[in-house]
Parts: sequence; C-alpha cells; structure tokens
Amino acid sequence: MTNNTVVNSWNEWDPLKHVIVGRADGCCIPPAEPATDPKIPEDSDMKGMHGPRSQESIDKGNLQLDGLASILEKRGIKVDRPTAINFNQKAATPDWEIESMFGCMPPRDVIFTLGNEMLEATMSYRSRWFEYLCYRPLLQKYFNEDRNMKWESAPKPRLTHRSYRENYLSEGITIEQRLEMVRNRKFVTTEEEPLFDAADVLRMGKDLFIQNGFTTNLKGANWIQRHFPEHRIHILNFPGDPYPIHIDATFTPLKPGLVLNNASRKLPEEQKKIFYKNDWQIVDAAPPAHNESPPLCYSSVWLSMNVLVLDPKTVCVEESEVYQAEQIDKFGMEVIPVPFRDAYPFGGALHCATADVYREGNCEDYFSKQL
Repeated sequence: MTNNTVVNSWNEWDPLKHVIVGRADGCCIPPAEPATDPKIPEDSDMKGMHGPRSQESIDKGNLQLDGLASILEKRGIKVDRPTAINFNQKAATPDWEIESMFGCMPPRDVIFTLGNEMLEATMSYRSRWFEYLCYRPLLQKYFNEDRNMKWESAPKPRLTHRSYRENYLSEGITIEQRLEMVRNRKFVTTEEEPLFDAADVLRMGKDLFIQNGFTTNLKGANWIQRHFPEHRIHILNFPGDPYPIHIDATFTPLKPGLVLNNASRKLPEEQKKIFYKNDWQIVDAAPPAHNESPPLCYSSVWLSMNVLVLDPKTVCVEESEVYQAEQIDKFGMEVIPVPFRDAYPFGGALHCATADVYREGNCEDYFSKQL
C-alpha cells in the first residue's frame, strides 16, 4: 500500500494542499420533485425545465472548472477530479423513480471532510441520491493510500413522500409568506429521517456550524452530532433567506476571527453571541457585482461571497465580483481572481465546486468560551 494521499482538514481556512474540483460533464436540469420545486423561484428561467444541458454550456463550464484546477495546481495544490456517470437516465429505488439526475460539479454538497474522515452526505434531492458514485473512485484511492483515512457514508434516506411537506409552496404564495415560514423553521423537508447536504456544514475546528433549512433538517444535524461526539454542534438559521439551501453563500469564514455574513440574510442576534464571546467579527459581505444570475442557474447573485480560502492570507474570488474582491483586499488578504460565472449554473461558485482532501493544521478550539 502506497502513501500518496493523506486526508486531513479541520476548517475552512488552513493552507489547502489537496482538493477535489468538480466537472460539468453530462450535467442535467433534473425534473421537478418534492425537494426542488420549492427551491426554484417563480420567475426563474429554470421553472418547468428539465433534461440535458447544452453541450456548448457544458464546454464553457468545464473550461472555467479546468481553469480553476490549473490555478490551484500552479500554486502547488494537488487537484483530483470526479468521474461523471450518465446523469441523463432514470434513477429509481423501491420507493420512487425520477427521469434524470443532476451532475458532479459541486463536490462540496456531497463530500464532508473532517480530520481524517471523508463522509458522504445523505442528500435531500432524489435526483442527487446516486451522486456519491462520482466520488467513489477517488474515495477508494484515498482509502488505499492513506491507512488512517476513515471513509463513511451517512444512512441513505428513503426520500418517500413522508420526507417532504406536501404542496409546501403554492404558485401564488408571496415572498412575505415564504419568509414567515422560514422564520418559523417550516421547510420543505420534514423530520421523517436524517437529511443533510455537506454544504450546510461549516467546519471551525472543534465547532461545527450547521444551517437548518431546505436541505438539512434537525435530525440530520443530530446525526452529525452523534457521529462526531467530540465536536460541538451549533444550529444556525437565516430568516432573511426565502430559499435556505447551503450555508456557503450566506455565512463565509475567511480566517480565525472573521466571518462574512450575507447582508440580506443576517444571522439572528441570539445566534451571534457565541462568535462575539470569542472575539470573532461578523462583517456584512460586499454587495454582488451582478443584478442577475447567469441563465439557467439555480443560485442567487450572492454566489459572489462563495469564495475559496487557500490559506488565512489568500482567497479565490470570482473575477467579476469586484466589490467582494475589494472588501477582502482591505482585510489585508491576497485576492486571486478566477473566471467562473460560466460554471455557476452547474452547481455554484468556487467553494461549491471544491471539496477538501488535505489542509495543513490540527483541530483547534476557536470557541473555547461556550455560552
């Protein structure tokens, strides 16, 4: 057994040395399902669409994903890529079937690395149930090469109708009504079974901050707590977000003591106390440079703050997001501009498109003063 790979990552900012970068190959817009219907705004150009994305858009997305991989490699970071499966085919379990799947551009959604463990998330979309297969060749390789690597898979959910609220959002519901439901923590996913996407979890050493929203329920957070009993779990929610999906375009740590918070989705004061007690700053993120997302993109314009931290002094920012870049520059950090808007429609921005394998450093206690 060789030892080419070491799995180790405890937070979002220690020096990055080995990473997975996604691919746009074969990506589809999945058909409507209980988990995705409420996530697509009524005025979105994706409403009612499904099927394979155009090869032209896939080629443009891959060009920028390859560009990100090249930028990282030139800085001495090892880059691995997933293996796409045929997403344009029916997927089924004994409980349901769906006409097509999604893709493998955002490994951050699926793979959660903590210490020497890589954990496959449950996922809350039926169209993403089999997405873990794209990462199995890499996980098998890491398992073979690193004797200390732990490879885990969270319990696969059944995702029957009981896992979702029926008719969660009707066509005519107002944005105010949507926000009221979110404030009351009433989401499309129920508490039938543990559900979580890896991109709802922020790693900050001994403390894990988990967003409770459309893609991660409280049972999912509880499963994570039981699975990592040596870590402290903090449940966060952002009442200003009518579509709370994944935390990394809402709350983004840049280095110890500093977090960016989406200015339109503020963390409630009560939930800020743990940060203030430990001398962390929570700063409003700079406004996005764009008023609209690219065509056929699930995500909001706030992908501007979905940055990739290479180390506590260096951050990758999408090249057109000049306001976010200027803000990070003022923090005294080096900004690496990365063209990436053509990749957005395939699953998000720079943080979404990557998953840690190895960052230098150990498990530190950044929140020693608990409430």
